[in-house]
Amino acid sequence: MRTALVIGTGLIGTSAALALAGRGVVVHLADHDPEQARTAAALGAGTDEAPEGPVDLAIVASPPAHVAEVLADAMRRGVARGYLDVASVKGGPRRALEALGLDLSSYIGTHPMSGREKSGPLAATGDLFEGRPWVLTPTRDTDTEVLNLALELVSHCRAVPVVMDADAHDRAVALVSHMPHLVSSMVAARLENAEEAAVRLCGQGIRDVTRIAASDPGMWIDILSANPGPVADLLTDVAGDLEETVRALRALQSADEAKRLEGTSGIEDVLRRGNAGQVRVPGKHGAAPRVYEVVAVLIDDQPGQLARIFADAGRAGVNVEDVRIEHATGQQAGLVQLMVEPKAATVLSAALRERGWAIRQ
Repeated sequence: MRTALVIGTGLIGTSAALALAGRGVVVHLADHDPEQARTAAALGAGTDEAPEGPVDLAIVASPPAHVAEVLADAMRRGVARGYLDVASVKGGPRRALEALGLDLSSYIGTHPMSGREKSGPLAATGDLFEGRPWVLTPTRDTDTEVLNLALELVSHCRAVPVVMDADAHDRAVALVSHMPHLVSSMVAARLENAEEAAVRLCGQGIRDVTRIAASDPGMWIDILSANPGPVADLLTDVAGDLEETVRALRALQSADEAKRLEGTSGIEDVLRRGNAGQVRVPGKHGAAPRVYEVVAVLIDDQPGQLARIFADAGRAGVNVEDVRIEHATGQQAGLVQLMVEPKAATVLSAALRERGWAIRQ
């Protein structure tokens, strides 16, 4: 691939453009808002000048509701040898293009499984997709050259290609992305009118559950409007679980011992099912999940503290697999939780203590 046209210079489009430009591809940028395309160009994602002729690959990064329309326009104008979109829903755009009578041999639907709570070109980064799954949904009509161009894009973005049927993809993202987002939003909504004293008690657990609720509502209306059925089916199942859980909690309030035992059994069931589902979430780099031990370090909220901890861990020969930070309420301090291999936890704790760090047991 030598040339590309990115249509839609938001977070995903600009991030893909940055990755391509960094690998030497000549990238042209287009957007319904010319100012946004100019911003992406200023960031080094390419040029906002139109290409003089057909490019190798056109990447449509428009909102799901407009993907088919933008793709159809680009294909009719013959702006590229191959076309793909990066929308989070795949079945709808393909059916819309088929209804328009377009030749889809030059098109492939794709979806990079990556993003951020922030949107727009200023939130973009060239490594956004690194190590992340990038779904490709070819059909028997997809030209081999177009599939190869899509694979080349995925390679330039250092993502991991995953081939799926379009409708299977839509059911999958409803389960692992769309439904969880709505549940996160519903939990976060409970905080809107909560007493300030209660909100000040928020810890890492509520931050983890509500983090994705900070995303742009307009963007998510577009996404959910393109995949409402599978999401509604999943939420129906969640609603059933909620009803059973409420009944179990009410039973725990009963003076009747038999009802309390029934309530305990109901709560235990949902918690154990949660355990069973959680262990199926892939670990680092998509590998099987692994159990790490936590080394908790108390730090002051000052510049350079994290860098010092990681440097000291490196000197001890310990690889930090993951990290979480809890900030103390009302204090300029926090708790850094370093996840390491169990056999390395004792070594790291001893090494950090020797270097003056306060370790919490």
